[in-house]
Amino acid sequence: MSIQQGFRRVVFTGGPGAGKTALLTELERRGYRVVAEVARAIISKRKQKGLPPRPGPLEFAKEILESDVMQYESSAPAKSDLIFFDRCIFDSLGMMDQANALTRPEQQRYLETYPYHPSVFIFPPWREIYQMDAQRDQSYGEAVQVHDWLRHWYARCGYNLIEVPPGSIVERCAFVLRELGESPNDG
Repeated sequence: MSIQQGFRRVVFTGGPGAGKTALLTELERRGYRVVAEVARAIISKRKQKGLPPRPGPLEFAKEILESDVMQYESSAPAKSDLIFFDRCIFDSLGMMDQANALTRPEQQRYLETYPYHPSVFIFPPWREIYQMDAQRDQSYGEAVQVHDWLRHWYARCGYNLIEVPPGSIVERCAFVLRELGESPNDG
């Protein structure tokens, strides 16, 4: 796989409830390819089975990582396609790092094997839109902590973080597309 193909994979990250999924829905409406976050699906399946929403942190991180890798491998972009990811392999690697279950060589191997666009869009906490739901059971304060930790983690992995400012979906979509050199028409 060429590095160029990896660079067509664009990551949205940040704490829960900051508007990532809403923006991805708009990008998909405009014809862009979108890859959904896997953690929400895992939580939903576990709850349907009568299990706690999340297993232990390390087990949860490994389960997410396995699904993230499968999504990455099945999402090869065409030369001109952008693919937007609602979180990615590095979010789950970060969870493994927090559990002290990731070595520097393992981290480096993932960075090299699964490249993404060098700029990652990070969505800051936004109290006015934050809502808990069936899969999002973290408090707003916990969402802020997740955001702060992800900011540190992605910088440590060598990614350039671009903060997506609060605004309407159309404004946020235009911001992201302009940053990527795309036409921000409203499709």
